[in-house]
Amino acid sequence: MSEAGGALGCGSPVPQRAPWNLVAAATALYLVSATSVWTAGATPMNREEKQKLGNQVLEMFDHAYGNYMEHAYPADELMPLTCRGRVRGQEPSRGDVDDALGKFSLTLIDSLDTLVVLNKTKEFEDAVRKVLRDVNLDNDVVVSVFETNIRVLGGLLGGHSLAIMLKEKGEYMQWYKDELLQMAKQLGYKLLPAFNTTSGLPYPRINLKFGIRKPEARTGTETDTCTACAGTLILEFAALSRFTGATIFEEYARKALDFLWEKRQRSSNLVGVTINIHTGDWVRKDSGVGAGIDSYYEYLLKAYVLLGDDSFLERFNTHYDAIMRYISQPPLLLDVHIHKPMLNARTWMDALLAFFPGLQVLKGDIRPAIETHEMLYQVIKKHNFLPEAFTTDFRVHWAQHPLRPEFAESTYFLYKATGDPYYLEVGKTLIENLNKYARVPCGFAAMKDVRTGSHEDRMDSFFLAEMFKYLYLLFADKEDIIFDIEDYIFTTEAHLLPLWLSTTNQRVSKKNTTSEYTELDDSNFDWTCPNTQILFPNDPLYAQSIREPLKNVVDKSCPRGIIRVREESFRSGAKPPLRARDFMATNPEHLEILKKMGVSLIHLKDGRVQLVQHAIQAASSIDAEDGLRFMQEMIELSSQQQKEQQLPPRAVQIVSHPFFGRVVLTAGPAQFGLDLSKHKETRGFVASSKPYNGCSELTNPEAVMGKIALIQRGQCMFAEKARNIQNAGAIGGIVIDDNEGSSSDTAPLFQMAGDGKDTDDIKIPMLFLFSKEGSIILDAIREYEEVEVLLSDKAKDRAAILKGKMIPSYIINSNPEMENEEQPSSENDSQNQSAEQIISISQAVDLVDQEAPEESSLSSHSDSSPADTDNAASISPAEQTLNPMENQEPTSLDGECTDLDNQPQEQSETEEDSNPNVSWGKKVQPIDSILADWNEDIEAFEMMEKDEL
Repeated sequence: MSEAGGALGCGSPVPQRAPWNLVAAATALYLVSATSVWTAGATPMNREEKQKLGNQVLEMFDHAYGNYMEHAYPADELMPLTCRGRVRGQEPSRGDVDDALGKFSLTLIDSLDTLVVLNKTKEFEDAVRKVLRDVNLDNDVVVSVFETNIRVLGGLLGGHSLAIMLKEKGEYMQWYKDELLQMAKQLGYKLLPAFNTTSGLPYPRINLKFGIRKPEARTGTETDTCTACAGTLILEFAALSRFTGATIFEEYARKALDFLWEKRQRSSNLVGVTINIHTGDWVRKDSGVGAGIDSYYEYLLKAYVLLGDDSFLERFNTHYDAIMRYISQPPLLLDVHIHKPMLNARTWMDALLAFFPGLQVLKGDIRPAIETHEMLYQVIKKHNFLPEAFTTDFRVHWAQHPLRPEFAESTYFLYKATGDPYYLEVGKTLIENLNKYARVPCGFAAMKDVRTGSHEDRMDSFFLAEMFKYLYLLFADKEDIIFDIEDYIFTTEAHLLPLWLSTTNQRVSKKNTTSEYTELDDSNFDWTCPNTQILFPNDPLYAQSIREPLKNVVDKSCPRGIIRVREESFRSGAKPPLRARDFMATNPEHLEILKKMGVSLIHLKDGRVQLVQHAIQAASSIDAEDGLRFMQEMIELSSQQQKEQQLPPRAVQIVSHPFFGRVVLTAGPAQFGLDLSKHKETRGFVASSKPYNGCSELTNPEAVMGKIALIQRGQCMFAEKARNIQNAGAIGGIVIDDNEGSSSDTAPLFQMAGDGKDTDDIKIPMLFLFSKEGSIILDAIREYEEVEVLLSDKAKDRAAILKGKMIPSYIINSNPEMENEEQPSSENDSQNQSAEQIISISQAVDLVDQEAPEESSLSSHSDSSPADTDNAASISPAEQTLNPMENQEPTSLDGECTDLDNQPQEQSETEEDSNPNVSWGKKVQPIDSILADWNEDIEAFEMMEKDEL
């Protein structure tokens, strides 16, 4: 997500004024920044230090962009762990996440205007030539309309905007004749068939070559889309119309926005997460400012800034009043039900809401922006990154972090509005964390689990499009940028559109379609015009006074104390609704209450209890709402009970030359042996046991003595393997899955159970690796013979690994090298029958309007058949279980608008490349080339460490 470069002008709730002066609007925020005071107590950062941090951002961008161009281009994205490109159809499908990939060199297009912002004009010119020469938009690929719009269409328009700016300056791009704009127009026409619905809302996906509904299109049968998917088109489509004079694009985007506005819930003025594109019925009726809705609100306000249409501001202000009335619970932003907005829909928040403080800056509502931003910063300081989702008491809910830029975006705009050097220090922390924990030799790798520091083999295009742009602008002075950034507005993907488009090709009617407003709190609109007297009272400690109470909110939070209970007043004389924590299946009164709420209780043959709600069977709509809340509470309660029984994932960190702790593998824990969360990590060289399955006395005890033994899964109990290697003198054990090609990317982790006997005799730590992760260690042994690893509860700081006694001096002084990691196999071996037991701790609950359970939590497998999870009992007979009522398609945190569950699919889709001029095969890098890359990268890393020390 991103914010506009400018701010709003003064206006009443329904402004009646002269034509909008967009240039003045663009400079308003800069004036706020220039005239505001910074917080006393925060030491101003001098020009030299800011310049040093800006240069560090440039170096980081070069590292990411250079590795993409060398190892991945013309593929859509870089896979930084295996140093190759991600090509649709050649890698296992990741589900909806892959809908952003269209074989159109996504990362290059998404990075075009970033190159200009970072003053890399020569590289920009070269990149534009590559796009014009190599990119084909006519591929037989099904892509997301939303992602293609914000990343590709937005990238082409942003590149065109800055290409004509550079051409006017007279030094670069003199040959340019609107070629990027013509590509954007071609893509725009390819997206238009998606709008062929009765509502005007677009289909969520389209085939670039065949469009919608045709048999060869393989799409067009969808019925639902997310609000953000349909409501995040107006900036790019209107800009395309204004640039080209073809009004059809702006007309279609406006029609979609008009329909969403008409379908808002009239009493609450909120919108749901997903909507039926044919009927306009809300499919998911929860509402928030995060995934699935976020950029809809953003584009209403920015459409007003870019296009000068008062109706967009009126709509935004109406929604914003509802957000602050129902969703905002400072410093939290919690989802509610659109029909009953005093009732919370969930007790966790997703990472995408981190854009909202920046949008509040654009709105001019600074105080809640400071509060929410500070809360998010405290979460980051605890986990190094913002988890994909976290609970109201700031525990990790989803542990992934795909290097999202939204928090950096809000940090930049808060600094622009306040001039407070505190936000420069926040930005410095972000840079340090990226370099310490996410930087790998071939780029920057997403975090698979922020708790362990393990990596995922992905570097999304938005990382280059947004993160480096905002971080560079945060530390840059006006003279560091070769053009005036205040003349542009940022799209949600941080692409730049010029504000002068407001007066160009205005052929679309701007009649006021906004109607049927509820009575609003007029004080809300005092914030429409941000000025220093309102934003910053005379007290120079104003911003600090807002942040100070939140400094310890994460460490000292109480799960129930920080949230106010969000329920309407109970009916006069009525009893409070039944709470899940009080429910007893043997209590006749409780069963009667369940029946009244439309909740059925079914006793299963295996002793479990199944709860199912049918709202239509409830005694009243109020009872139906109470039933839904009861079911949601039961899900939370069940999840909490299971989390208390499970162990978090662990980390295996390769610390020997040439890895130096930069490769972190996600590992499953054991219910026996040394608990790594309570004891110091175990460090040692690895050695394979003989026999490899570890099911009998080892024949090579001298090889594993004092080392960490590698054992293959299968043939006997985990505890038996542990005892055998412990008797041989091993200091730890790593069990590697015997199912070839298995990976933590595509299979849930689990914990290894004991053998039903007393396991107190096992004193060494035991961890489990899937085949792909295990092969990385085995390949390293073949290449380097001696490989040292660290077994711990989470990855350790690389600086600590590289200094002091933790690593021999001959390793520090040697030339760093690195091999190419083994690619996961797509073939599965026949699965051996085994007597090993794995305890089930998976979450087996799902409901209508409920997202899937925590993806990063450990799951269960039947060891005799690793792919079969049906035999795993998710909850003991004494516990309550909720079974799914119907399948929902939740909203993704990836690109704001696809599958939140994000569970990888086993099948791969194969698609033909329709551009014969570009080689889409995997780039197989010679080992010498990869070693050279590692040499260069690790030398740079060591220099960076010296600078930090």
